[in-house]
Amino acid sequence: MRHFGWALALGLAVAPAWASACSELLDREFRPLADQTPVNLCSRFDGQVLLVVNTASKCGFTPQYEALEALHAKYADRGFAVVGFPSNDFLGQEPGTESEIREFCTLTYGVKFPMFEKVHVRKGDANPFFAALAAQSDGEYPSWNFHKYLLDRSGKVVATFGSRKKPDDPEVIAAIEKLLAEGRER
Repeated sequence: MRHFGWALALGLAVAPAWASACSELLDREFRPLADQTPVNLCSRFDGQVLLVVNTASKCGFTPQYEALEALHAKYADRGFAVVGFPSNDFLGQEPGTESEIREFCTLTYGVKFPMFEKVHVRKGDANPFFAALAAQSDGEYPSWNFHKYLLDRSGKVVATFGSRKKPDDPEVIAAIEKLLAEGRER
């Protein structure tokens, strides 16, 4: 740190060369589910591999919560996180309040991965975060609940998986493991 002493003395902000700004995609704030205090996604997830999923509690794909939680638990110590965003955009399959959604996910599926506020994900109405995810994936918006976006450690979408692709599908696991093996290189 002494190499930066002169810059600090002049009041200049200096970061080590390896430190980089968080991606623009993740530079957003969301409230955790049924909470009032926003969390900056950069602060929480910078440098991690992420699987961003739009969820719903009354959908035929709802049992995917179990596999999503298993993925999160298995890889969390390697810099991976599942990040859920409930949405009521598809046939009203997420009608509950945020408190009801949190209770359902926790009690029914043991969900511990981060879940954030209820958002819109469909083209035309999409929250800006989901619009940006779609923009990075050739305009692919979720067409149903449990659409998955896989982000590398730099916050870039590298793959998408439709609702029918289960979180524990070998293709999904291979893509996650590949990104985790790449380490923190940016």
